[in-house]
Amino acid sequence: MTVLYILVPIAIALVITAIWIFNWAVNNGQYDDLDSPAHSILFDDDDPAHLAAQKREEHNDRDDDSDPAK
Repeated sequence: MTVLYILVPIAIALVITAIWIFNWAVNNGQYDDLDSPAHSILFDDDDPAHLAAQKREEHNDRDDDSDPAK
């Protein structure tokens, strides 16, 4: 029974730590783009079509950031 006095605070500390780490990850954008890294492994970095697609994506990202209507 006395072991509960040790295990309960340890469990609470672990839960608080896990919540804090999850909040940190979400706030720092760790979950913003889940698809591109998974697909980029399939393409050769020197492929002209892949480079053109990356430039279009960067251009679209910049246009979205500078759009005053949002």
